[in-house]
Amino acid sequence: MDDLTKFVKFFLALILLLCLIDWSYGYYLFVRFVSTASFVYLAYDASTKKESFAVAIFIFLALLFQPFEKIVLGRTLWNIVDVIVAIGLIFSVLNDRKTTG
Repeated sequence: MDDLTKFVKFFLALILLLCLIDWSYGYYLFVRFVSTASFVYLAYDASTKKESFAVAIFIFLALLFQPFEKIVLGRTLWNIVDVIVAIGLIFSVLNDRKTTG
């Protein structure tokens, strides 16, 4: 995994975990735009490595977080989604480090 992909995953995990704090709506909108762009990048990166399952997951997440048509899950459920996705992103970086390092 290249350094840019690691950075994107860690940064995305950080901003998702920061969603647990009560921010103004603008922060959550920022997170949705950044998340969508990041998941599209991660899907593209996974596709260049022929990782079709990862591509499907990242496309699903890009659609889930997209800012154009709000998906209403409620704050509690969104917090759970944010934490699960953040943990998954961090785990994917750490797991890659163990297998390649």
